[in-house]
Amino acid sequence: MKVPYNWLKDYVDINVSPKELGDKLTLTGSQLEELIVQGDVIQNVVTGKITKIEKHPDADKLSICQVDIVSEEIQIVTAATNMKEQDVVPVALHGSTLADGTKIKKGKLRGVASNGMFCSEEELGTAGDKPVHGLMILPTDTKLGVDIKEILGLNKAILDFEITSNRPDCLSMVGMARETAAALRTTYKMPSLEYEVKNSKNINEELNVEVKDSLCNRYMARAIKNVKVEPSPGWMQERLLEAGVRPINNIVDITNFVMLEIGEPMHAFDRREITTNKIVIERAKAGEKFTTLDEVERQLDDSMLCIKDGDNTIGLAGIMGGLNSEIKEDTIEVVFECANFDGTNIRVNSKKLNLRTEASGRFEKDIDPNLAEVALNRACSLICELNAGEVMEGTIDVYNNKKEVSTVTVDSNWVNSFLGTELSKEEMKRYLDSVDLFTEINGDNLVVKAPTFRVDIAIREDIAEEIARIYGYEKIPTTIFKVSTEREPRYRKGLLDNRVVMLATGSGLNQSISYSFVSPKVFDKINLPEDSVLRNVVKIKNPLGEDYSVMRTSTLPSMMESLGRNYSRNNPYVRLFEMGKVYIPNEEETKLPTEKNILTIGMYGECDYLDLKGVVENITDGLGIKNVKYERESENVSYHPGKTAKIVIGRTNAGTIGEVHLDVSENYGIDVPCYVAELDLDVLYESADMDKKYKALPKFPAVTRDIALLVDDSLLVQEIDDTIKRAGGNLVEKVELFDIYKGKQIPEGKKSIAYAIWYRDENKTLTDKDVNKVHEKILKSLEYKLGATLRD
Repeated sequence: MKVPYNWLKDYVDINVSPKELGDKLTLTGSQLEELIVQGDVIQNVVTGKITKIEKHPDADKLSICQVDIVSEEIQIVTAATNMKEQDVVPVALHGSTLADGTKIKKGKLRGVASNGMFCSEEELGTAGDKPVHGLMILPTDTKLGVDIKEILGLNKAILDFEITSNRPDCLSMVGMARETAAALRTTYKMPSLEYEVKNSKNINEELNVEVKDSLCNRYMARAIKNVKVEPSPGWMQERLLEAGVRPINNIVDITNFVMLEIGEPMHAFDRREITTNKIVIERAKAGEKFTTLDEVERQLDDSMLCIKDGDNTIGLAGIMGGLNSEIKEDTIEVVFECANFDGTNIRVNSKKLNLRTEASGRFEKDIDPNLAEVALNRACSLICELNAGEVMEGTIDVYNNKKEVSTVTVDSNWVNSFLGTELSKEEMKRYLDSVDLFTEINGDNLVVKAPTFRVDIAIREDIAEEIARIYGYEKIPTTIFKVSTEREPRYRKGLLDNRVVMLATGSGLNQSISYSFVSPKVFDKINLPEDSVLRNVVKIKNPLGEDYSVMRTSTLPSMMESLGRNYSRNNPYVRLFEMGKVYIPNEEETKLPTEKNILTIGMYGECDYLDLKGVVENITDGLGIKNVKYERESENVSYHPGKTAKIVIGRTNAGTIGEVHLDVSENYGIDVPCYVAELDLDVLYESADMDKKYKALPKFPAVTRDIALLVDDSLLVQEIDDTIKRAGGNLVEKVELFDIYKGKQIPEGKKSIAYAIWYRDENKTLTDKDVNKVHEKILKSLEYKLGATLRD
């Protein structure tokens, strides 16, 4: 909504700059998108009087002028010929900028210094469509040395607001005046709605209106006789141009002016084109063609509401009038239409026709039907003011379901509690009254009458919002939200599922999905022995075929199938994960099988066991699981016996991780190492701890010691970690493996393991004596329990 600053001042006394006003209105909820100052580009152009004109000695077409700009007298060389001595003209000084962005600098023309240039209307951006010849000559009494923008009114400001769909009342100058008055703590005035009936004939005797469709909420009409179609006065044209509307003639301009001012679209029909003396509001016929005011023929359908003269369409309801009934130069009688239509229908059909207008933009937001009468009165008032015709007696008004003022009652104590304020009832009433939400105080209650144009006021929270925005959002004290990190148990699995997906994708995996129905042959492909419990399956009574005849008890075949499919398509680098179920038969056939949630991770190409273990650690750490251990697993026939581990949480088996047996990989057509992890999500979720607790940064420094140990090659790193942590107790903050070495310097069957150990006491700074004591205990424990010795 473009709001010209000077036009707004017709309704409100404004004592702040356009920018300040935009800031204040933004704080009260009217979002300013842009502040446009028309002559903003023009800089350093002032008025000056030509005191002397001489011919250029070396150029017949140039003149040398002496110019008085009050602060000094300057010399300008020009090729213009329409000026004379004592003329007042616009002067672009050195360093100035013209309307098109051209920079002016002093220089020499044929050897004679010129300290600027004279300007024409075109160079100042005021020429319009008319051709320009020569300089712009200003009135002789124009003050000298004054910024040309002030003289020509080029410093006018336009505030462009983003109006939300719940505030159609702000799509008008009166609506924005109401908001401005509230923001500035002042009052606004309505435009004159008074008019004089100068023609005794009654419109109801000459014209009949029939509304045949409920899409029309209200239809009003008045007639004007002895119309004089002529250009609008300058002030009206100026207002329309500032708001981005092209002036046409006084009658059409009145309808546009009222739409912008009141917020109610209007239309004017040439009375001669209503030949049946009857206006009918009904839907178009399917396939009907109609030429709108923009001279475009459009095809209509039976969802589009039309204004008709008998069988002839003369307007698209709420969108645009017809070319056949437009106001012409010889029009002598006019019918003013003010109506209200269903907003959804207008929006849908405007989009269908690719025809969006100022009228449709307002109607689609469901404006107030009661505005129709206000707008019609204002239009008649302007007819009388401009002496553009004679208002006839009577009004046609078809209004079946009248919209009434609504009442909302709210406890003032609740408002203060809701907002965190300490406002009195009287203050709240004053704020509400300032935006025409007229309020009565009844005990602690505020009884608020919401006018029909405020479609956004329905519940007590709406009233609290109005009080808050007029009081000032910036004045409302900051309060901390009351929140809880606890989740209902029924939501916990969903949250953890999302967390696992995020952790897995963040580790570089792609999610895959496979069927829960598999073939019995998959158990042979993963080397399961005949007596394996995993071969005890739930059989499908009506399978699609043998390949989908049983329900899986392991997700390993599904993952290997996915890896094999990728490998057969020459994909050299694959990282997958799947969250699925396995189905364990119940001993009683009448009972449903036990369903277990399994996370399966599979990969091949440029990876090894440690890459897979790193992904698993990312997931367990991300779920906040403590006490995760990896124990050697050599009995699982589907995996490599020396490169497989069980994942244990506490004392519960949580899954398997390792390199898939080469025979299994070959069964799926893969001749590179594959690494798979099968994790029991139910066990993981039971141990997950997603509570985040604040822990202050340590006050005392840590002490770091490195140790290099010689241990048996078969010794697991996990055992070394556990031994160090148990022996070190609370003083060991972190243990980090940073080197494993085997080589000529290391005895056969041994390996060198290097660790960094961080020691810290939360209550004091550790001394060497404190650390040495614990460090020695750790070394002795490693030697005694694991046979580890310090490497020389």
